[in-house]
Amino acid sequence: IMFLSRAANGSHLRMAQSVTPLQRLKFNNVALKKLPLDSSLEPGSRTVTGACFSRVQPQPLLKPTFVAVSEPALALLGLNTDDVLRDRHGAEYLSGSRVIPGSEPAAHCYCGHQFGHFAGQLGDGAVCYLGEVEVEAGAEQSSNPISTSPCGRWEIQVKGAGLTPYSRQSDGRKVLRSSIREFLCSEAMFALGIPTTRAGSLVTSDLYVQRDVFYSGNPRPERCSVVLRIAPTFIRFGSFEIFHPVDDFTGRHGPSVGRTDIRAQLLDYVIDTFYPEIQRRHLDRQERNASFFREVTMRTAKLVALWQSVGFCHGVLNTDNMSILGLTIDYGPFGFMDRFDPEFVSNASDKKGRYSYEAQPYVCRWNLARLAEALGAELQSAKAGAILDEFMTIYQDCYLAIMRRKLGLLRQQEPEDVELVADLLKTMHITGADFTNTFRLLSAVSCPAGEQKDRDRTDSVVELIVEQCASLEELKVANHPLEMILSMAETNPGMFNMVANQPEVAKQLEKIGRLKELLVISEVELKIKQRDHWQRWVKQYRRRLAHECDEVSDPAAVEKERVRSMNATNPAVVLRNYIAQNAIEAAERGDFSEVQQLLKVLENPYSVSPDLERPVWSAGSESDQADGNSIKGQEVKENTKRKAAADTHQIPYNSKPPAWARTICVT
Repeated sequence: IMFLSRAANGSHLRMAQSVTPLQRLKFNNVALKKLPLDSSLEPGSRTVTGACFSRVQPQPLLKPTFVAVSEPALALLGLNTDDVLRDRHGAEYLSGSRVIPGSEPAAHCYCGHQFGHFAGQLGDGAVCYLGEVEVEAGAEQSSNPISTSPCGRWEIQVKGAGLTPYSRQSDGRKVLRSSIREFLCSEAMFALGIPTTRAGSLVTSDLYVQRDVFYSGNPRPERCSVVLRIAPTFIRFGSFEIFHPVDDFTGRHGPSVGRTDIRAQLLDYVIDTFYPEIQRRHLDRQERNASFFREVTMRTAKLVALWQSVGFCHGVLNTDNMSILGLTIDYGPFGFMDRFDPEFVSNASDKKGRYSYEAQPYVCRWNLARLAEALGAELQSAKAGAILDEFMTIYQDCYLAIMRRKLGLLRQQEPEDVELVADLLKTMHITGADFTNTFRLLSAVSCPAGEQKDRDRTDSVVELIVEQCASLEELKVANHPLEMILSMAETNPGMFNMVANQPEVAKQLEKIGRLKELLVISEVELKIKQRDHWQRWVKQYRRRLAHECDEVSDPAAVEKERVRSMNATNPAVVLRNYIAQNAIEAAERGDFSEVQQLLKVLENPYSVSPDLERPVWSAGSESDQADGNSIKGQEVKENTKRKAAADTHQIPYNSKPPAWARTICVT
C-alpha cells in the first residue's frame, strides 16, 4: 500500500510538473456568467437576439508559428516570453487553434454607427473571446493606470480565429499584413503612454486566404494570422446599441430592440465591474448612471487629446470602435502623421474625410451622443446634454496641458500659450514640417542667454527644422484643391459666390492661394521662406521660454529639467506607415526579425538608442541567417529580393519619411 501511495504521489507530481504556464492560467469568465449568452453553435452568420455573447468554435490554423511576442503585454497575464515560446502548443493556444484549459470561446454582439449611419448588428466577426484571466495580487507591478485592470482580470481575445455568427460575408480571418500593424501599434501606443488595448503575441500560419488589398479586382493569397489581444474588457459604445429601435434613415434596428432588461443588466455589469468607485459612491441609479457617463466622456476627451498630441489618426472612429473604458481599440487603417496637415486622413477608404485628424475630437463627441441615446431611459437627456457640453472644454484643457509639456512650459501657464501653440501648428502646416521630428528638435532651442551664442544655437536648430520641411513638389500636391471647386468657379460663378464663405470651400480657396504662390517660386526660394517662417516662430517661442526662468535662482537647472521633460514627452519614433510596411514586406517573405526589432524600438519611443539609428534594412544582416527552431529565424525566402529591398529602403527609424512612403495606401 505504501509503495502504491508513493507511486501515485510521484505520478501526480510528474503531471503537475508537465502542466505548462499557459495551461495553468486561472480563468474566471465573469462576462459569460453575468450577461445573456447565446449557446447555439449553429454555423453561419445570423441575427442574435436577446444575448450579449455567442458561443463559438475557433477554426484551427495550419502549422501556426510565432512571428513575435510582447513580454510587457504577456506579463499582464503572469506569463513571460519563455513560458509561451517553450510551450510546444504555445502558438496553437494563442491563435485559437487549441483551446486553453478554462477558456470558453465566445463572440461579442454589438451594433454601431458607421460613417454616421446606423448599420444594425455587427459584432465580433473575426474575433474570439477566450476568457478572463485572473491576476494574482502583486502580479501587476506597474503603478501606471493603463497597466492595471480595475477588476483584477484581463480579457484575452484572438483576432482572426475564424467564423462567428457575426462574420456576415467575411471568412473570419485576418492576414499577416493587418495583424502586424495591429500587434505593433497596440504596443507602440502603450509605450507612448496612451490608453490602449494590448497585443501579447502574433501568430501566422501556412493557411492562406484571398484578399483584394486595394479593391481593384486583383486578389492575391495571404497568410492567415492571429493577434492575441488583452484588455480589462472589449465592451464598446456599440455594445449598448443592440437595443437601437428602427433607424429613420437606414431602416435597420438592433437585434435586441425593446430588451430594456438586458440593457440594464449590461449597464450594471459595466459599472459594477469596471467603475466600482462610481457604484460605491451612488445609491441613486440615475445619479450613478450620469456619473458613469461623465467619466466615459472625460476619458474619451483625454484619449483624443493624447492622439492629437502625437499625430495619431484612428481611421475608423465608428461607435463600434469606441471603448467604454476610454482605450484605443480596433487598429485598422490608422496612421501617424508625417507632414503636419490638419486634414490628414489615414484611411484611403474615407473619401469624404469624416475621420480626418482635425475632426477626431468632434467625432468622439458625436459618438458619445450616440452612446447617451443608446442608454435611453437609464440616462436623463438633460443631464446627458449638460455632460456633452463639457466635452470640448475638457478636451481643450487636456490638449493645451499636453502641448505645454511638449514645449517645455512647465513653470508658468500664460494666456499667450494658446496663440503660441496655434502659431506653431500654422507654421508647421505652411512649411510642411514633419510633426514628430519637429517637436523632438524643439528641445534644442535654448532659453535666452548670451546674444551671439543664442543666435548661433537658434540658427542651427532652425536649419535642422527646415530639413524636416516638405519639398516644393510635395507642397504643390498637398495644396491642390478639389476639382469640384475649380470647376464650379469656372462654370458657375454665381453658385460659387453663394458657397464661398462656407468653411470647407474657404479651405479650398486657401489652398488655391497657396498653390498660386508655389507655382512661381523655386526650391531655393521655398527654403528661404520656410527658414523665415521658423525663425519668426522660434523667436516668439524663446520670448516665452524666458518667462520660465523669471525669478529663479538656478536657471541652468530649470533649463535642464525643461529639456528632460520635452524629450520624455516628444517621441523620437512612432509607427509610421513606411516603417510598418518594411516589416510587413520582410515578414511576407518569411523573415520575422524586422517585426521583432521594430517592436524593441517602439517599446522605448522616447530614447535615442543604436537600434533607433540603425537602418530599417541592412543587407547581409543577421536576419538573413535562418534558424528554423527560433522565433527569430523562420525560413527566409527570396533572398535576392531581400537584397534589393535593402538597397532601396535603408533609412533610420527616426528619419523623415522617404518619397516612396507617400505612395503607401492603407484601406
